[in-house]
Amino acid sequence: MRRGLAFSIVLALAAICQPVAASAGEVDVLAPAAARQSKEAPGLKTAVFAGGCFWGVEGVFSHVQGVTSVLTGYHGGTARSATYELVSTGLTDHAEAVQVTYDPAVVRYDQLVRIFFSVVADPTLKNRQGPDEGTQYRAALVPVSEEQRLVASAYLAQMRASGIWKRPIVAGIEPLRKFYPAEAYHQDFMLKNPRHPYIQAWDVAKVRALKRRFPGFFKPGFTKG
Repeated sequence: MRRGLAFSIVLALAAICQPVAASAGEVDVLAPAAARQSKEAPGLKTAVFAGGCFWGVEGVFSHVQGVTSVLTGYHGGTARSATYELVSTGLTDHAEAVQVTYDPAVVRYDQLVRIFFSVVADPTLKNRQGPDEGTQYRAALVPVSEEQRLVASAYLAQMRASGIWKRPIVAGIEPLRKFYPAEAYHQDFMLKNPRHPYIQAWDVAKVRALKRRFPGFFKPGFTKG
């Protein structure tokens, strides 16, 4: 469902729906700590995450200590199809995604993955998150290095074996392709539009969950893209 078409529905449902701020849909659980910790050289690193509407994914990672930049964008398709109008059709192979720049001395990649599956994306939902449906809203990890790939693979295997989720884990790992930044009006969307009905209905709770579950990683201010 395109958000442009969903806003009126969101407004109607906001009063009766409690937004999902958990990793497992109806079950409010915390994803396990990673058994394999990232081993990355000093210096800023990047990571790509696809987890439904990129407004909320960006909003959460923008509040994580050690994150220095978050860009919303598109990953998986071609340069020609990397526009909001085309990606919204669900026919481009792109997923709405974010590119996170972080300092591994402050927050490791495995910790970012844990945060992602704890307060951002439900790993049991296929091609949808929250009120949005379509392949562009799939949940996926996109490693940009071999170390990230090993950590991501180990973490997904650990999640499947944990028994925390009642439904199968369908989130996957996608090979790195070019990340295309989204249009300017999508960047820092939560910061610029804190009262937007979609943000209020679906994404504010995720930031609150980050603060509640990961107080050591939470920072009050936004990191701008």
